[in-house]
Amino acid sequence: MRLITTVCLTALIAGCAQMPSTTTDTSAPEVSATLKTPPAIPARVAGNEWYEGAQETLKANLAKRPIDRPAKNVILFIADGMDPTTVTAARIFDGQQKGMSGEENVLAFETLPHLALSKTYNTNQQVADSAGTASAMLTGVKTKAGMISVSDEAMVGDCQGALDNPVMTAGELAKQAGMAVGVVSTARLTHATPATVYSHSADRDWESDADLPEGAEGCTDIASQLISFPYGDGIDVALGGGRGNFMPKEMADPEYENRTGRRTDGRDLTAEWEAQGGTFVWNKAGLASASGKVLGLFEPSHMQYDADRSVNDEPSLSDMTATAIHLLSADEDGFFLMVEGGRVDHAHHGGNASRALSDTVAFDDAVATALAMVDLEDTLVIVTADHGHTMTFAGYPKRGNPMLGVVVSTEDDGSPSTEPYPAGDGKPYTTLGYANGPGAVLIGHDEDEHFERPEVSDEEAQGLDYQQQALVPGYSETHGGQDVTIFAGGPQAYLFDGTVEQNYIFHVIDFALGLNQRAEAASAE
Repeated sequence: MRLITTVCLTALIAGCAQMPSTTTDTSAPEVSATLKTPPAIPARVAGNEWYEGAQETLKANLAKRPIDRPAKNVILFIADGMDPTTVTAARIFDGQQKGMSGEENVLAFETLPHLALSKTYNTNQQVADSAGTASAMLTGVKTKAGMISVSDEAMVGDCQGALDNPVMTAGELAKQAGMAVGVVSTARLTHATPATVYSHSADRDWESDADLPEGAEGCTDIASQLISFPYGDGIDVALGGGRGNFMPKEMADPEYENRTGRRTDGRDLTAEWEAQGGTFVWNKAGLASASGKVLGLFEPSHMQYDADRSVNDEPSLSDMTATAIHLLSADEDGFFLMVEGGRVDHAHHGGNASRALSDTVAFDDAVATALAMVDLEDTLVIVTADHGHTMTFAGYPKRGNPMLGVVVSTEDDGSPSTEPYPAGDGKPYTTLGYANGPGAVLIGHDEDEHFERPEVSDEEAQGLDYQQQALVPGYSETHGGQDVTIFAGGPQAYLFDGTVEQNYIFHVIDFALGLNQRAEAASAE
């Protein structure tokens, strides 16, 4: 088997056009010292909240200093489908839940000091899928849509091609370097993004042995790869959904009477995990008392949307993140942790902005929890998305207009209006919409092929189950091809600057932790 090992960032500097030019050289010309203090606020604008607020931001930015030292730990947060439009809408939505107008709110991950834009395309698709994008972030190379931690030389669904072209993941390298490794997701742990931490597959859908097609002899399903992870002492913490892929079809689910496992090979992977000395838990109470190496599977498939979650039975993403950091921090050699807010994407696919924004806020809560538990002097925290969606934010709504509501604009004199602002057809419309999806507005037609957009009230639009109106009909809303944002803080976070290829994220992680060098040194011992 040929195993491709990605090289660390230092070997790429000479030929890497996207290498940031930021430097920590403190020997700047003397004249620059005069630029370190903003000018005094002119009397004519003294007391103006916008002017003075911008001055405070300028002062804070002038005080920033890059942390240019190796990292002990790295936490990579990925909110599936969280494009810049979703971030803005979630910021306002979250602020309004707190009683604010909303626009002035700041999400926890927006406080991280360094930013860049990530180009998300796959090697074969202009608009990406999560398998190819997550593989780029976890392995350092771009690949085709639909494949898990396999290089572009393989074809989707080609078992032998995948066996011949695996690419080392950050999780594998971290384990070889002696670090602790964890993976957390609100999706199935065998779903595309979390799977890229610990597995290799020609097809993202090969989650259990029941999914392997004929002719895939020699290839192993994703769930079993988590249990048999061959590096170090295995994955240390794995928390998320997807119990069914770890249990045989003859075995009853511990939570739902009418559910069973999915596996056809008779293997109970949860028992195998425990036989290796780990702890298996399936509810919030079990997670609270867990110690050591922990496998937590809290739903047969994906975990509940945060808005639907039973707070007594199912842990939040913040709960799982806190537990993972607590357990992984016991390793003196440091840890690598990937945390995914997996269901932002699913809500968008359903054309349901309410749940998409609620899950984005829950994701932000997890980031806030992590930032309260780690020290950015030794822990690199990266927050990003794998790809975008087609949600739109438009219509000239007045300041503080409910994020999920219909557009109420302003009067000619600039004062807030009280009535919905009509679209060209005279009907109200929502601030948020989708370019395509199940909420398509074309309903019915007469002999003249005349279509009518349905009415929508403000109360209806703000309902949890409301599907925003869309332009192009589809059973599922699609991904978008826009760049997504990278937010970062901690050692080497300043290397995130400008517009970069998505696979660059891995190279900063590798450089910050020295993964390839440490793994190579460990293998030579």
